[in-house]
Parts: sequence; C-alpha cells; structure tokens
Amino acid sequence: MADKKILIIDDDPDIIEPMKVVLESRGYKIETAMDSKKGLEKADSFRPNLIILDVMMETNQAGFEAARVLKQSDLHKNTPIIMLTAVKEKTGINFKDAAGDEAWLPVDDFCDKPLKPDQLLDKVSRFIG
Repeated sequence: MADKKILIIDDDPDIIEPMKVVLESRGYKIETAMDSKKGLEKADSFRPNLIILDVMMETNQAGFEAARVLKQSDLHKNTPIIMLTAVKEKTGINFKDAAGDEAWLPVDDFCDKPLKPDQLLDKVSRFIG
C-alpha cells in the first residue's frame, strides 16, 4: 500500500495526528497541510490518490473553495475527496446531501467530525483500497 498516497488538509493538529497514525499503520503514505493554500500546493507536488479536506480553516468556506479548485484541475479532477468537517455542528447546516454537486460541492463523500478509526479506514478503503 506504500504506493497509496493521502493528503490531509486540516488546520487542527488534534484531528490530523490521529488520522495520520491510523492511516500510516495501514501502510498509506501521508502528507499534511494546515491550510487550503498549502494544501493545493502539496496536492500538486505530492499527487495524492485521495484527499481528506476540512471546510473551516483560514476562512469558513476555505475547504469548499479548495474542493472546487481541485476538481477543476486536470491534475486532480479524478482524485477522490472526502470532506471531513464539524461545519454541521458549528452552523447547524447539513451539507451531506450536496456532496457530489459538481458546481457547488464537488466532493466524493462528506463526513462529520470526529470520525472513528474504523470509519476512516472504511471510507479510505472504499475510494483507494
């Protein structure tokens, strides 16, 4: 699985580190970025097989904007994106039904934080094995 690469873009180290430990223990190669700008740069250089993306980082909609940029890019348009966020808890708005809308929320899955390790592994396995 060393050839399976995952980029985690999230501004919360308390979320990133446990995910990183779980995924690396299963042989995935992990890179991280603490904001959407660095995340977009790392996506281009790291060329991940999967991206796990937060919504609220440097702005309340940074993740939404990053997802649109990624899916409009020839390099990343086919890269699955799992949006993992606490936006529902903080805003009361459930975006899960909008996942997959190519114009508004072009992500492949939308999950609420926190995600248990077995749930994370199931989601990742569904997209990249």
